[in-house]
Amino acid sequence: MNTVTKIALATLLGMTLFSSSAMADVKKGQKIYLKKLKAPCNMGGDKFAQKHTQDEWESIQQAGKFADEVTKLCPKAKITPKQIPDVYDFVYEYASDSGNIPSC
Repeated sequence: MNTVTKIALATLLGMTLFSSSAMADVKKGQKIYLKKLKAPCNMGGDKFAQKHTQDEWESIQQAGKFADEVTKLCPKAKITPKQIPDVYDFVYEYASDSGNIPSC
């Protein structure tokens, strides 16, 4: 194999591994919400997620203010930076304009 082919294959393999581990998960976010946020927030996941529309949640996340917004909505809540992508996917999926309703 020539060098270009080896580099291309290595890049493709690396991107495949990175993309699967970097993807957040709605179900995992729901579990985190139930475990870490439901009691301190004193509200179900449906009410929490419906505090904003999908566009609003997306804007908050892109601005890097997601953890701040969680704290604003639920002052007693503790969320780690590692949990943010999953919880974000959860609230985005069940936002007020999504038409979806979580089972928590």
